[in-house]
Amino acid sequence: MDEIKIDGLSFFAHHGVFDFETKNGQRFVLSAVLECDTRKAGRTDDLTCSTSYAEVAEFLVQFLTEHTFLLLEAAVEQACDALLKRFPRIRAVELELKKPDAPIALEFESVSVRIRREWHRAYVALGSNLGEKEAYLRGALDGLHRDDTRVTAVSDFLITPPYGGVEQDDFLNAVCAVETLRTPEELLELLHTLEAEANRERTIHWGPRTLDLDILFYDDLILYTEPLKIPHMDMQNRDFVLRPLAQIAPYVMHPVLGKSVLQLWKELNAEWN
Repeated sequence: MDEIKIDGLSFFAHHGVFDFETKNGQRFVLSAVLECDTRKAGRTDDLTCSTSYAEVAEFLVQFLTEHTFLLLEAAVEQACDALLKRFPRIRAVELELKKPDAPIALEFESVSVRIRREWHRAYVALGSNLGEKEAYLRGALDGLHRDDTRVTAVSDFLITPPYGGVEQDDFLNAVCAVETLRTPEELLELLHTLEAEANRERTIHWGPRTLDLDILFYDDLILYTEPLKIPHMDMQNRDFVLRPLAQIAPYVMHPVLGKSVLQLWKELNAEWN
């Protein structure tokens, strides 16, 4: 990814743990690395195809002077978040916020916090087999539209037989692609919130449910914790996952199995035929 850099942006703000810091203020120095595609702007020399570093600098200074934070960590975290939401061409940002006059009773040059944040691509499976199934799925898709998460593609809604051996009604299934600033754990928390809002009850394993939401992929991440496992551990055995996923992301590679979604779906169908 191409980079636009802003170095040594100096401004006066009111961040700090001590009362005199938030009351009197002090000097801060900010540096930013903006990751974005500059190819079109470079070939056309068209400002509308680029991200204005002047606008970014003004935005960051305005944000960090209008808000007050106790911690540098909070200041850079919130500034990254606001910046990525404001400028759609920026895919990732690295910010370093320096505090040259920090209250330290020793000789030093400065203290700083540097972080990198970015938009992530994830795929989420949706399912329902109780009540107004389509309404539950559409409600979940609406609920995924947040300022830090946005749905970018949705498969067809497919009627599929139940999976797991529990006798129950057919499911309505789909898969959506999302871009999110959330970590996997934060995205899972959002999915659980949406399930709870749909009155999801976890009484029977693989049993009927108003709404079931699962993270299938999150970038190329491989993560096995409790309760979060990415990629989804059983997706390669589930036609109701692979079929809709192949509609919107046929060539996305499974980071563990080393095969595309389309390959996995074709192999699963071959086993059945």
